[in-house]
Amino acid sequence: MDKRVSGIILAAGRSQRMGRPKALLPIFGTTFLEHIVHQVQASRLAEVKIVLGHRPEVILDRLPDLKPATVINSRYREGQLSSLQTGIRALDPETCDGLMMFLVDHPLVEPSLIDGLIGCFSQGGHPIVIPSYRMRRGHPVLFARELFPELLAASPDEGAVAVVRQHRQRIYHLEWNSDEILIDVDTPEAYRRWIQPRSASS
Repeated sequence: MDKRVSGIILAAGRSQRMGRPKALLPIFGTTFLEHIVHQVQASRLAEVKIVLGHRPEVILDRLPDLKPATVINSRYREGQLSSLQTGIRALDPETCDGLMMFLVDHPLVEPSLIDGLIGCFSQGGHPIVIPSYRMRRGHPVLFARELFPELLAASPDEGAVAVVRQHRQRIYHLEWNSDEILIDVDTPEAYRRWIQPRSASS
């Protein structure tokens, strides 16, 4: 039986290098954020929380249907960890066995990957499950509830990476057959390279 895992989508940043909100970038006839939400909803995740921060009204005016799942990180300038912490605080730890962290600039996720990570987590005793492609770690990343206190106490300078490093001997790496888990769309150049060709062929 699957453990109950919640999804947290981090979409709070200023998108400075992209020059416009990454959450609203077009992909497969929709937006980055909607695409991730649709993949999550088609998976075995129990729920999803969307963390916004910089000018959330711009995103919610465009995507009002997502408002019920949204929480606002007023400390988004402190970095990605502050958004993850905001998402964790929005979960009910009594009914949540773990969380899966999605980044809005890593939009190429699919339900089979999400379900594979949940399956590995449910069957094993590993507190962290990470997909990898040819020995390179990708996203999304799954954290067990036992690590929530450490994530909430982590230094903003180090972020969740410090918690991953602390438990590196206990990580389960799910070998995946696609480099899409590595693709980070952080600049216009990355968007043109990785997303435009895929969207055009869909």
